[in-house]
Amino acid sequence: MVSDKTIARVRQAVETTGYFPNLLAGGLKSRRSMTVAALVPAISVQQFLPTVEALTESLHAAGYQLILGQSGYDHAREEALFNTMMSRQPDGIVVTGLVHSAALRERLGRLGIPVVETWDLSDRPVDMMVGFSHLLVGGAIAGYFLARGWRRIGIATGDDARAATRREGLLATLGRTVPTAYVPAPSSLALGRRALADLLTQDPEIEAVYCSSDQLAQGVVTEALARGLRIPQDLAVCGFGDADFAAHMEPSLTTVQVDGAAIGRTAAALVVARCRGETVAAPVVNMGFRIVERRSTAD
Repeated sequence: MVSDKTIARVRQAVETTGYFPNLLAGGLKSRRSMTVAALVPAISVQQFLPTVEALTESLHAAGYQLILGQSGYDHAREEALFNTMMSRQPDGIVVTGLVHSAALRERLGRLGIPVVETWDLSDRPVDMMVGFSHLLVGGAIAGYFLARGWRRIGIATGDDARAATRREGLLATLGRTVPTAYVPAPSSLALGRRALADLLTQDPEIEAVYCSSDQLAQGVVTEALARGLRIPQDLAVCGFGDADFAAHMEPSLTTVQVDGAAIGRTAAALVVARCRGETVAAPVVNMGFRIVERRSTAD
């Protein structure tokens, strides 16, 4: 519509003044901000990193940018973060876990923008969902331990809702309660060491420990070795998340593998499809999980 000479003058003016386009103003006209908000409990939790990376790359390929917020496993903080995010008018929202506040669920439903809850499953999603059953994870771990002949079992777990659901599934399959060491989320190696010390105080003869994260499991293994325990001969250890270090520990760590990158790509595809006005045939996607057996439980 304009000459090359005029374009050159405009570009020179942009460089001289340091001008950036006002995307908020443009968004008012187009009703699109070309951004997607994502909430994670903590960016330090390694199991969520593949999801965030895949979500970022997939959205970028579709012309969207990701705005990332950290809720800190705090429901009140999560709601405040939602309010801040929504004031920036994102085109969609991706949440790690379920939206727990009934009032917030209702508000999100009224907004009419794509919302994807991830890393969990429910029969009542706010809008769309990509995840797996934590209850079934717990049951599968209990079945695996029982099949190996372990009866004196302990649990090292974070105090977040998803970890609690996995513990519930494990206990339901066992049919009884077992020694449990609780640590504040997000977990760490140091907290794992503390958790095993707690468990051994509760039952010095524990044969196997399930940990709600690989970070906790790493700490449990470290504390066990420091106490002269052999793994898995004296103590078997299973984690959750299949962090990048799990296969390279000594001994390597048995864990529950979830395809976090696939969760991120699928969530991005659902958001983009809805933003384009397309019909989503399967708004709830069960990604499943599998137990990866390594040396921490296998002789």
